[in-house]
Amino acid sequence: MSKEQVVQDIISRVGGEGNIDNAWHCMTRLRFTLKDKSKVDIEKIKELDPVLGAQFNNDQFQIVLGPKVSEYFNVLAGDLKISDKDPAEAGQAGKKQDFVTVFMNIVSGVFGPIVPAIAGAGMIKGLLAGLSALGIISDQSQTVQIINMMASGVFTFLPFFLAASAAKIFKTNEYLAIAIAATIMFPTMVDAAKAGEISQFLFMGFIPIPVFNYTGTVIPIIFAVWLMSYVHKIVNKFIPEVLKTVVTPTLTLFISGFLALSVIGPIGIYLGNGLAWVVQGLFDISPIVAGVVVGAIRPLAVFTGMHHAMTPIALQNFATQGYDMLMPMMCMANFSIVGATFAVYFKVNTPKEKSIIVSAAISGLLGITEPALFGVLAKYKKAFLSAIIASSVASAFISFFGVRLYGYVLSSIFSIPAYIGPYFVYAISGMIIAIVLSFTLCYLLLRKSGTGTAAQSA
Repeated sequence: MSKEQVVQDIISRVGGEGNIDNAWHCMTRLRFTLKDKSKVDIEKIKELDPVLGAQFNNDQFQIVLGPKVSEYFNVLAGDLKISDKDPAEAGQAGKKQDFVTVFMNIVSGVFGPIVPAIAGAGMIKGLLAGLSALGIISDQSQTVQIINMMASGVFTFLPFFLAASAAKIFKTNEYLAIAIAATIMFPTMVDAAKAGEISQFLFMGFIPIPVFNYTGTVIPIIFAVWLMSYVHKIVNKFIPEVLKTVVTPTLTLFISGFLALSVIGPIGIYLGNGLAWVVQGLFDISPIVAGVVVGAIRPLAVFTGMHHAMTPIALQNFATQGYDMLMPMMCMANFSIVGATFAVYFKVNTPKEKSIIVSAAISGLLGITEPALFGVLAKYKKAFLSAIIASSVASAFISFFGVRLYGYVLSSIFSIPAYIGPYFVYAISGMIIAIVLSFTLCYLLLRKSGTGTAAQSA
């Protein structure tokens, strides 16, 4: 079946084009906000050949398509003319959603397209940090400094990437959004924050503009572009047609830029620090407790599509601490999912099921676990439970020994070199624990079925 036909079937089975309020994608899923959820024929959608799973997550409808999701989305975007929608008319202005739902939709949509950039740069950064820690290379050499430009550029100027991506989610002008990123990242602000000599600027002599270093931050620019999308709509609505070309962007940039500097940016900084503080609180209580909690949550978060909520916290840690301890736990969760998936292979008999399981497990090793979660573990509750238990144990183990990363990397077998350094042995041990424990638990808990399918209740 062609991609075009699959997309047409998806559109039809979610209630038609008129029922789609918005659509975007992350690394493996098409994500929709729909006007009437009752029109969705979820079982018919699951029957489509490339679909690995489909589910509602609060007010968001997700269709799991795997690594080729962007190819299907490009067809979908063309059919729905998403990029051609008027920014003043698109979006979900009349839709009421709770803050958590809105935040999750935004984060998943914003980070999906830019993951390749931050993952590639993070891998280089992690390798450099590991080799430097082992004394194999000198961080003072010009070669390393040049490579570091490639690795650090994405994270230093992360607000620009986020601004462009967020503009697509909020259906507003990308270049105005990038201009807002340039506003908060302007050297005057960054240099003042680094110098630490003043805490604020004064606009017109009495309005305070707090001084913060927005380098590598996440939440401030997302919130700023969100606000800008509304400012743009309001300004565009009242400005006469003949003046829109000049006056609309002028007022939008001035109003949004001022609010970003004076209100939204500082709020975003405090909120980001607050999220990091909550996670750090778990580590302060006990690294083992932190590992157990994060390890248990991660497989469930991936299954529900909420895993991107951890990304801003990890990036915040990289920006403020220079390292992060959450991402290694995400890696433990992925390896646990792979281990349990391999165990199911020995509990089924049909060649078709075995082929699906092998494909899903290999995909998991490469960092994409949705095929394993939806195509395999979702069918066997005890297999899913085995993955959760192993993820918790392995995460607690590496957390106890302080395993950390110095750059954002995808949690796959290819990320192993990024752990090179003083924590390498513990990281590898954690991965082995994750795979072996999840495999063993799943193998012992699941009964083999003579009909070719492992018992669902086993």
